[in-house]
Amino acid sequence: MGEFDRRNKWTFGIGTIGRDMVYALVSMYLVFFLTDIVKAPAQDFLWASTLILLVRLIDAVADILMGGVVDNTRTRWGQYKPWIAIGSVASAVFTVLMFSDLRLSGGAFVAGFAVIYLLWSLSYTANDIPYWSMMPSLTLDQKMREKFGAMAKVFATVGLFTVVVAVIPVTKALAPSLGAVPAWTLFASGVAVIMVLGQAVTLFGVKEPDIVVPQERTTLRDLGRAVFSNDQLLWTAIAMVTFMTGYVTTTTFGTYYFKYVYGDENMYAPFGGVLVASQLLGYGIFPQLSKRFSRKTLFTAAIALILAGYAVFFFSPPQLAFVAVAGLLIFIGDSFVTILMLVFLSDTIEYGHWKLGRRNGSVTFALQPFINKVGAALSTQIVAVAVVLAALNPEHPELITPDGILTVKIGMLVLPPILIVVSYLIYRAKYRIDEALYAQIVAELKDRGQVH
Repeated sequence: MGEFDRRNKWTFGIGTIGRDMVYALVSMYLVFFLTDIVKAPAQDFLWASTLILLVRLIDAVADILMGGVVDNTRTRWGQYKPWIAIGSVASAVFTVLMFSDLRLSGGAFVAGFAVIYLLWSLSYTANDIPYWSMMPSLTLDQKMREKFGAMAKVFATVGLFTVVVAVIPVTKALAPSLGAVPAWTLFASGVAVIMVLGQAVTLFGVKEPDIVVPQERTTLRDLGRAVFSNDQLLWTAIAMVTFMTGYVTTTTFGTYYFKYVYGDENMYAPFGGVLVASQLLGYGIFPQLSKRFSRKTLFTAAIALILAGYAVFFFSPPQLAFVAVAGLLIFIGDSFVTILMLVFLSDTIEYGHWKLGRRNGSVTFALQPFINKVGAALSTQIVAVAVVLAALNPEHPELITPDGILTVKIGMLVLPPILIVVSYLIYRAKYRIDEALYAQIVAELKDRGQVH
């Protein structure tokens, strides 16, 4: 790896710390904030969770349009960095507002929350699409992309770990002097600042190489073809949505599990340590394993680890030792799948270029936030329905019934592995860009003069 690639690998990766802190805070704790901190009435909460679903689905469609906008952007700073800067600042502001006391109730609360959530989602999209679509423009080498992706996910996991470990104890420590809601507002403010600083490292540190031949502007028709005529992109997206729905459902249930089933919500922080250690281990060993095994073999092994982890989690008593073993298996497997799906999506850019004659990197990578948002939206709705069915009482968590415990465990540990298995079956049946085909694609693109 040359000095140029090494610099890009680090400065690109560092940018994920704050981004993933923000995303973890919103995707994993927003529902908990509404139910157990704001203590929104059940009817208001269900309306808010339904609007979260609708906003995410609408915004997911808007992601594709944003990808077209980025592909058509031509500035002295490039096509990615202006949007990365604008999106990071705007999403930081709306993150703070979302975890603030709106001093509203009933319909006004639901409407105000929906507007802020929509603006947050759109601004995060404006940052997310150009950020990740920049990565494939830094190298055409598959192994180098795996290293870039692994490094970015290491820093992302550090951000995730910081939120998971710190949010409950920090907000509890601040609550007596500030109040419960202001404590969360202050925590969200700190996360937002870290996001902006991390993104500044990427903006000023990454240097883009000249590897892609410029092409004409993308029209709406081109945008549609880039998505719907790229069969490998579509199958990857379907598999990833299914996987993310299952995985995020489990992580979103985490706080509820430790508060209501385990009986001590403070133990979520040690579990978060297991989560992060497992993912860091997975990201660390993946580049070495990828030298010896094919992507298909690694994907199969990852799914096997995840399913074993779910089995241990479901049948074991609520004791930290058993939960830690389950988490180790699940999150090592998840780290492998996360990197693999990132590079699968990257490789569909060259596939689409080869098949359709146009390179639409940002449109293609617009499917990643689309995937994350649809998965998060569906998982939020699953969790919301399960929480209501389980009749959880935030004031008296010890009053949860055996049926309530079973409801939480089914939503957290039964439905997700079913979705993950479906995701794997889709991949095995439909994804065909292996190492040999990718090498053929790049060689033909070079022969055509479409890449350097």
